[in-house]
Amino acid sequence: MFFAVGLYDAQKKIGGLEETARAFNACTTAAMLVIMATFLQPEFVVSRMWLVSAWLLSFLAVASNRFLARRLVASLRQQGFLLRPAVMVGMNEESVALAASLNDWRSSGVRLVGVLASSCRALRHEVPGVPLLGSSRDVAAIVARLGIEDVVVAITAVEREELLQVGEDLNPLPHVSLRLSSGLYELLTTRVTVQHFGTLPLLRLDKIRLAPVEALLKATLDYSLTTALLILLAPVLLVIAVLIKLDSPGPVLYRRRVLGGAQAQFDAFKFRTMYVDGDALLAAHPDAQAALKANHKLQHDPRVTRIGRWLRAASLDELPQLFNVLRAEMSLVGPRMITPEELEKYGRLGINLHTVKPGITGLWQVSGRSDLSYEERVRLDMYYVRNYSIWMDLQILFVQTIPAVLKRRGAY
Repeated sequence: MFFAVGLYDAQKKIGGLEETARAFNACTTAAMLVIMATFLQPEFVVSRMWLVSAWLLSFLAVASNRFLARRLVASLRQQGFLLRPAVMVGMNEESVALAASLNDWRSSGVRLVGVLASSCRALRHEVPGVPLLGSSRDVAAIVARLGIEDVVVAITAVEREELLQVGEDLNPLPHVSLRLSSGLYELLTTRVTVQHFGTLPLLRLDKIRLAPVEALLKATLDYSLTTALLILLAPVLLVIAVLIKLDSPGPVLYRRRVLGGAQAQFDAFKFRTMYVDGDALLAAHPDAQAALKANHKLQHDPRVTRIGRWLRAASLDELPQLFNVLRAEMSLVGPRMITPEELEKYGRLGINLHTVKPGITGLWQVSGRSDLSYEERVRLDMYYVRNYSIWMDLQILFVQTIPAVLKRRGAY
């Protein structure tokens, strides 16, 4: 059954959640087959207690064993072991994006040895940190000399005839896998599946980044933890609301129009930390106004109230966003929420933000928050979307967020 569900396929990369789900399905199916056999063969008698125990213990043992194996593999990869040597064919903007993803050994399992330039196009791009090994016409010789196991082709960087020639050159080498990019490097973080229409294989780009099991686990974590937090923090929320009203005139909550999953806009709730006439106050400080326009963050903001500075430093101003989580507009962990105007700074990579919900906390918050440049924030957002797992959410929530809040780094 493990063979049937693909758990023994070394060429197939399976994430931790999917691998556990497949192990569960295999153990359950095997138990069902034994039950079926007892009906078809009455003389074949099996204790129900034995069968239930065998099913449960088999799944737990296999799941635990594979979890520990994945941790061991990750540790060895960090030391440079168990990485498949690969080369990339083609040098253009897509190649640069592909190299950045492949060099993330934790998710790719690949050691990118070098890149081969197209023999049909002028050399116009360099791939940072990846040496140029030669031309695509030499792919067979280079693969044999360096012991390469994977050849990744950036299809937008090579001509059709050249791509066919690369495939023909590698065909006699059974140990080498030829892998083609989708051609849409801006969509590197989306899920891509291959569907066959008759004999024609076509790529399908999924609008949602998470697999169904991942989405279910993430939603369960969001709703259960958010409900518990709102019950525990209700007195704190009430006290903060009273302090805001006593500190300055205006509403307790501030609504910010932001983008969510599937490009849907919604109002993100925050405790009001600014004076209601904040725009007039900012207009009197041209330098601060220019800095805010460039970075969408301002360290010494004249619009912030006294209680607002304390709320921001303690990261308490974002507590009302727990209600956004209950309304399925946000997640506890995710990329930064951005306004429609900010989306332009992401370029075409911005489409990846719509494949997951924005989060109250995330990689950029625990990595320095406002002390980071805007480009670093974009990079961290893309890393989270590309490498999401329920384990990453748990690590960010319980291991990284609390120390980041206590240190107050970049909180203003």
